[in-house]
Amino acid sequence: MAHSNTMVPQSSDDKELADMTECSICTEMFTDPRVLPCNHTFCLNCLLDYGQDRQPEDRMNCPLCREQFMIPNDGLSGIKKDFKMEKLLHVRKLSTGKTTCEEHKGEEIKLLCLECKVAMCALCFIKSHKAHNYSEIEEVSDVLSDTQKVSEQWKITEDVLKRLEKEKNDVIKHLAGVEEEINTAADKLIAAIQRDREKLLSEVGSIRQKQIQQVETVKQEVKQHQLALDSFKRDTETLLGSGTAAGDVTKSLHDRAEQLEKFDVIGHVDSSLPAVNVTFTSSTLLDRYKRNLVGTVIQEGQLKQLFSQRKFL
Repeated sequence: MAHSNTMVPQSSDDKELADMTECSICTEMFTDPRVLPCNHTFCLNCLLDYGQDRQPEDRMNCPLCREQFMIPNDGLSGIKKDFKMEKLLHVRKLSTGKTTCEEHKGEEIKLLCLECKVAMCALCFIKSHKAHNYSEIEEVSDVLSDTQKVSEQWKITEDVLKRLEKEKNDVIKHLAGVEEEINTAADKLIAAIQRDREKLLSEVGSIRQKQIQQVETVKQEVKQHQLALDSFKRDTETLLGSGTAAGDVTKSLHDRAEQLEKFDVIGHVDSSLPAVNVTFTSSTLLDRYKRNLVGTVIQEGQLKQLFSQRKFL
């Protein structure tokens, strides 16, 4: 059952207070006032009706000044309560004196149905709530006030918990991105190092193959010379074993000996085989970047401290 307040004649101060505590949308006294970032205040239900098609994190215009604001993650009900306005509403209610029942004119509203949570006059109680438990409003006014304050604190605490949960998820998401960046940077370095290693090993392999081929060529030449020496030795042994030394044969062997002696084996090997002068010099990256080859992770506080230290160096 709805009840309205019948006001006593208003003074100019009362009129000003009434204007201050009136919602510009419904033109009634504020109910659950919520304040926008532009500092304009409206009833929560009026905002819900005004932005009924809007979703969390949508942008919405203030119904009065048209300044845009972002709808909170938990919807329009997450807009901050206007506690200053609630204090003004409390002052207004105190200044209006007694309230009377709309249905039973002149009957003062003094009772609170504890089951229906509705304020009413005695006649309304007899008519519709006599089987319910009740209390006089004056007796429970402090309890109601405390209950309202605790409820508001509960809502604030609930909002803070939601914010903390969102911040936790944001931290997890952000740091997962940082980890991905680290892995990407490290993978690039690993790939570059692997590519350079394969290139260097290929260069060494080519040098090895060329050097071995040169050695084998010279080795064959030396073997050919050795075979010629063996042939000469056999021919001289045959000649000496025959007991004859024919002039032509002797001269032929002598010419062959001179020819074999002209071949400088050691000199030929030394001139045909350049020295193996291949060395490896390690990169200085490890020496230049001793902290970390991949990169550096710095929190914002550490970054500020680093700049502060550099300022005085």
